[in-house]
Amino acid sequence: MPTKLASIEEYRKLVDSYDTFLFDCDGVIWLGSELIPGVKEVISFLKSSNKNLLYVTNNSTVSRKDYVKKFEKLGLTVTENEIYGSAYATAIYLQKIVKFKAEKEVFIVGGAGIKKELELVGIKVSDKVIPPMSGTEDIKKILPDSKIGAIVCGLDLNMSYGKMAFAHINLMTNEDCLFIATNDDSSFPVENQIFPGAGSILSVLVTSTKKKPAVIGKPYQTMFDSICASHEIDLRRTLMVGDRLDTDIDFGIAAGIDTLVVYTGVTTEEEACNPKNSQATFSMGSFGELSALID
Repeated sequence: MPTKLASIEEYRKLVDSYDTFLFDCDGVIWLGSELIPGVKEVISFLKSSNKNLLYVTNNSTVSRKDYVKKFEKLGLTVTENEIYGSAYATAIYLQKIVKFKAEKEVFIVGGAGIKKELELVGIKVSDKVIPPMSGTEDIKKILPDSKIGAIVCGLDLNMSYGKMAFAHINLMTNEDCLFIATNDDSSFPVENQIFPGAGSILSVLVTSTKKKPAVIGKPYQTMFDSICASHEIDLRRTLMVGDRLDTDIDFGIAAGIDTLVVYTGVTTEEEACNPKNSQATFSMGSFGELSALID
């Protein structure tokens, strides 16, 4: 069971114990387009205390450059080097780990963030447009493309049967076609509601192809390796702050760092305290509660 933090003394000890804070964004810093109360002040306080703040998100619909703009709109100043998104990590994985062939293209089931990050590292993205399907005669027209060397699946707000069918046929037909998922979150929070996430979309292709994708985002090690490649991380003095047990908290546990679960996103206190679930080191109602230290 996580240690619940509720007093000024406990808040102060938490801040003093860590030099680097890794934050999930949706459900921790903001919900939808609204900052979570108190978080802005806490982030400013941590920066003034010379803490290293890094933002680790599985949201692949937005590039790091666009994330910087979102932070700015919310009154927060960050740099691209402080943001580690699953779209960016996927681009690095294709470029440096699997050394994706220059003559091949990637077909994306996902948002514009993936396309931007792939193109920034020189990876070709397929411009294939699948027309709307109205019957089996339309489905017959979907054929594999030999130029497709990878299918990358993330959260797709404009998913269609045609797009999924084209991804499917290439995975089943093209030899050595890579199957990559930016993340496999089953859901994500918007305002006070929970909606289907990238993992829900991914499950369609997993079911139809019976293939297992390489998953890049939290809780998988690829994301943490990307962070460690750019920053000096002292595991003993690093804290992962998140709202999901199966991504954020498992990510921290796998990396060997302490974790803090907050209840402003997906996970409830009852779920966090259930011994059958992954156990965070600490828990709080909201990270914004640390603003009490400022007063």
